[in-house]
Order: sequence, then C-alpha cells, then structure tokens
Amino acid sequence: MENQEKGYLALVLHAHLPFIRHPEYEDFLEEDWFFEAMTETYIPLLDIYERLTRENIDFRITMSLTPPLCAMMTDELLRERFRNYLYQRVELSEKETVRLRNTQFYESAKMYEGKFKRIRELYQDYYGENILNGFKKFQDMGKLEIITCGATHGFLPLQVKKEAVHAQVKTAADDYRRCFGRNPRGIWLAECAYNPGDDAYLKTSGIRYFFLETHGIIYGSPRPRYGVYAPVYCPSGVAAFGRDMESAHQVWSAEMGYPGDYRYREFYRDVGYDLEYDYVKPYLHSDGVRRNIGIKYYKITGRVPLSEKAPYNPWEAKETAAGHAGNFMFNRERQIEHLYGFLGRKPILVSMYDAELFGHWWYEGPDFIEYLFRKIHYDQKTIKLITPSEYLQIQPDNQVIQPSMSSWGDKGYNEVWLNGTNDWMYRHLHKAVERMIEMANKFPDVDGVLKRALNQCAREIFLAASSDWAFLMTVGTAKTYSTKRFVDHVHRFFALHGQIMSNSIDENFLKDIEWKDNVFPAIDYRVYSSTRAPDNIFTR
Repeated sequence: MENQEKGYLALVLHAHLPFIRHPEYEDFLEEDWFFEAMTETYIPLLDIYERLTRENIDFRITMSLTPPLCAMMTDELLRERFRNYLYQRVELSEKETVRLRNTQFYESAKMYEGKFKRIRELYQDYYGENILNGFKKFQDMGKLEIITCGATHGFLPLQVKKEAVHAQVKTAADDYRRCFGRNPRGIWLAECAYNPGDDAYLKTSGIRYFFLETHGIIYGSPRPRYGVYAPVYCPSGVAAFGRDMESAHQVWSAEMGYPGDYRYREFYRDVGYDLEYDYVKPYLHSDGVRRNIGIKYYKITGRVPLSEKAPYNPWEAKETAAGHAGNFMFNRERQIEHLYGFLGRKPILVSMYDAELFGHWWYEGPDFIEYLFRKIHYDQKTIKLITPSEYLQIQPDNQVIQPSMSSWGDKGYNEVWLNGTNDWMYRHLHKAVERMIEMANKFPDVDGVLKRALNQCAREIFLAASSDWAFLMTVGTAKTYSTKRFVDHVHRFFALHGQIMSNSIDENFLKDIEWKDNVFPAIDYRVYSSTRAPDNIFTR
C-alpha cells in the first residue's frame, strides 16, 4: 500500500574540513585530518551506499560536501599522498595479521586488513581516485542529495560587509556546478549560523533551502505553527529546516549518546603509541614523532585509564550498532506517531550531524547508518526517508516567518567564533574585505598578471575567512596551526594588495602563493564587486 507512512526522516550529514594542502613540505601532520576522514568516514559511507544499492534497498540521505573538501578530494597532490597513506595502512595491516595470529587481537587485525583493502579497491578501481565520482553517482540515482556550503565555511553573521556574504555563497554555488554538473538545491550555512536577511543571498544564487539549529526556528517571528517539525519560508521565499533535538541527543549526548557505549572502539589508544618504535616508524611522518596510525585494538570499556582498556571485539561492536539502530528507529516511530496525531499532518524529523562523527570519532557509525537504512526498509511502515527537496515537492505550502539569529555552537549564538581568544582576527579580516571590494570595483575588467593577482587576493580572503581557525583557537586544539594559517593568508592578501595598487606585481611571489593556495581554480575576483551584484542586494 502507498502512503502508509505517518512522517518523514531526513538524515543530514555535514562533511567538512578546512582546506589543508602543503606542497612546500614532504609531508604535513594536519593533512592527516583529511586522510583519516577519507579512510574512516567518506569512503566507508560510499561503501554502504554501494552495498544497499546492489541489494535494492531504497534509502535517502543528504550530505553537504563543502567546497574546500571537494577541492582536497580532487587535488592531484593530495590524491597522490592519500594513495601512499592507504598503501602504508594496507602493508601494516598485513603485517599485523601475521603478528597477531592465535591472539585475542587477531579478529580485529583481520578486520583492519579487509577494510583497508576494500577502501583501496573502491578508491582506485571504482572511483578512479576521485571520490566525487562516487557521490555524484548516488546523487544522479536520487539516493543522495549533495548540498553546498559557504565557499570556505565562513561564519556569515560576523561578516560586516554583505559583499563578503554574497561572495561566500555565489562562489560556493559556482564551484558546486563545476563539480556536480547541476545547481545546488540546498546549502549548509557554516556552523548552522544564520543572520536574518542573509537568506536573500541564498535566493540570488538559486538555493532553495538551508538548515537551522532548533532555536533559530522556535524563536522566529511569528512563532512557527509546527515547531521544527515542518520547514518554514523566510521572507525571501527560501525554506529553512530546523534540527530535531530529540534524535540529536540520542547520538551526540555525552551521557546518553550511542557512541559512548563500552563495546565500541576506543579512539584514543592507537598502535602508533603502543607498539615498538622501530616497528611503527615506517608509518610515521618524516619527523619520526609517534602519532595515531589508525589501527586501534581496544574498546571504550568504561571510565578506566587507557592502559586498562579491554580488547576490542569487532563482531560485538557491530551487534551493538545494530541494536542502537533498532532503538533509534523505534524512538523515531514513536515520535512520529505522537507528532502525527498532535499536529494533524505528517511531521519531518531533521537529524543533523557532522559526517566525521560516523567512522572517525565513532568507528561503528557507518555500520549504524547501514543497519538503520536496512531496518527502515524492511521492519516498519511509519517512517519514510526523504531529502529536503523531495519534502518541498510533496509539501510546498509552509508558513512564512522570520527566523532568529542562531548557530549550533556552544550557547547557540556567535560566542565560539568571537571571544577573547580570537577577536583580534576580525579587524584584519574586515579591513581585507574592504580592500577587496575596492579593488573589485576599481578593476572591473582586466586580464593577464593583474587578473591572476586579483583572483589570488580573493582566494586568500576566502581562506582567511574559514570559521575553522576561530573555532580551533577557542577550543585550544591546533591553536598554533590555525593562528599561523589565518596570519599567513592575511599577510599574503595585503602583500598582493600593495603590489596591485602600486602597479608592481612580483610574479614570482604570485606564482608561489598560487602554487600553495590553489583552491577555486575558476574563481572570479569580481564576485566581491558591489557594482556587478544583482540589483539592490546589498541595500535590502
């Protein structure tokens, strides 16, 4: 029977990393963030989509793939470095299955060997070392909806000049078309940070919807009739979907969240620290310092020191993931049944998470998603998986409200990205944006070295504006690196600006930073021009 469902579930994964690429070094520690996410999150998710499709199990999922992430996935240097990273993991895992034969760790060692080899097969044979091919394949099949994000995950509410907001959105939409051959339907605003009125810039780039933290909808004006269980239209006509906190807490909560279960893999105990130094040295960076390698043999166990963790059992962990998927589905069924009766219409539950939670931080997270999709397909009739675009087609009539300023950061507003650890950044960033707008207006149509220099100025501003640097300064991890990155991009911008305005461009300097900061190959600096923007967009 058709239309038996009483409501919809939209699973949304936000896949993002800052643009990290250092061709000037033989290897670079922070590039491992990308390689780990590729190995533990992005390719395992594609593996799930492949398996479900092969077995004719219908599913729907929405993922943001941010422009910096797409750039890293397609960059030749990073593809080569990731290939080497993967081959090293395969080699080490083969050694480990020999070393650990007839021990309690053998099953885990075999699991790693099988997984690394499967990831290598998918990466090289299925996707030709460009995994955007994989994501595009499932989007074209209608299973996956890929959405974009601001050009470099810039925190939009703290952009004083609206030209900078427009530039983040327009450049992202252009880059999406280049990567996926179609227009983006939706966008993930970096950090879910919304400033009233910024939806006008989404509309200008043809974007139909975005996502908000719960209170962004709840505190809107007038009050939303259906809470976060239906999207709303902003005054611009762009739709906003709000996060369902009940499903979020079941995964995120430190107390009750699934990833903290004692049977799951312990993230913080790794063979890079546990094994003999000479044995692991070939798999470390060229500096020889012990670091995580990605093979971990212990489970969370409980609140005990790392040295007292119990051996990991992959089959026990998979069974646990299946049980948690069943529990998650059961709770969504009850929630939807209650809301259906209460609201008098089919609710939509929007479950939003960082993609890297699934696989990287929570190793069994991809298994959880696969089991959830299988159970929804076979074991129930209440829930229908859906993408936001599909929902808006089915239910185009929604309330018009003005959502509230909000973010999904700590305390719900802007404090994570503007506080005593990082407030010094903004005077430099705002001044750079002012100068960029002036140059874009002053040079409306140029070519040659001047055009290259102006385009590179735009790249440097985008890279400096990444919200990741302010976030890392606040939480105190990678603080030195994030500070250096911001300062480097600002210095490069102002150096180039001075050369442009004095008509003395140093082409060797320009070539060097084009080589280092090569994001957005098709960038157009005029995206910052106030004179070329759509009529009245900056005066609304």
